[in-house]
Amino acid sequence: MSPSWRRHLGAYHTSSAVVASGWDSRGQGRHHDHDDRRRYRHHPARVRPGRARKHFGTEAGGFHSRAMAPKPGWPDDPETVADAKAHPEVFAGKTVGQVADHFAGVIRGLNQKPAIIGHSFGGLLTQILAGRGLAAVSVAIDPAPFRGVLPLPISALKASSPVLSNPANRSKAIPLTYDQFRFAFANAVSEDEAKQLYEEFAVPASGAPLFQAATANLNPWTEAKVNTINPDRGPLLIIDGDKDNTVPWAIANASYKRQKRNPGVTEITKIAGRGHALTIDSGWKEVAETALAFVQRFA
Repeated sequence: MSPSWRRHLGAYHTSSAVVASGWDSRGQGRHHDHDDRRRYRHHPARVRPGRARKHFGTEAGGFHSRAMAPKPGWPDDPETVADAKAHPEVFAGKTVGQVADHFAGVIRGLNQKPAIIGHSFGGLLTQILAGRGLAAVSVAIDPAPFRGVLPLPISALKASSPVLSNPANRSKAIPLTYDQFRFAFANAVSEDEAKQLYEEFAVPASGAPLFQAATANLNPWTEAKVNTINPDRGPLLIIDGDKDNTVPWAIANASYKRQKRNPGVTEITKIAGRGHALTIDSGWKEVAETALAFVQRFA
């Protein structure tokens, strides 16, 4: 099962999606051919999982060969970047709870717990699902913060400001300009690569999750919360890029400190020289191999 690869997140404008890899309902790995990377998008507010799915599935060589395969993305996602840009309204209004419940339903249709991997806002969703006891093992990459995660680095506030600066954006789907994308996602790659990533992956994203994350510590009923003490959570690895402006180390490490109270295995690792686009940029393989190595220890 799999949410998808990225989206951007609340007060911390995170690119995120969740990628979950697991078994299909027959216990066999479903193979997907995603040669056209443009089918997937990174959205400024959001990014699609194409490249990440392809890398984690076929090129990284680990997940498909172990009967694990990426599964569907966020509900109602358009099939292409062009479609997403032409119809941004499909993203508007989607909340953390709606998407988490969607993927929980998919997982419950499987015959065993999947490995779940998510990036940014997908990293938050990964932890929510694991906290519900639905993961055999999980990896949260540059994860968006949840209730109880307190650090607010200036770079994270700047990355999320294009959405949070206007309360009306809560009910809209918001795109990022290239300069905004460059700061929030592609600050650790060359100008040429940053432009390529923006053209191939950036699409509008729902503003609602950003506002939910931004107000999580003020709202006891927030959907942006994680059950960090559930003994059925399973092993969890948090990965963070040390140049990430959207989810700086302070946020990732604060998430880790809350998660390590869990009786399950909880680890964190920092990948040098990487920004928030680490799952789709030219250094994606290091991230995929790190995630796969952790999953292999437990699944």
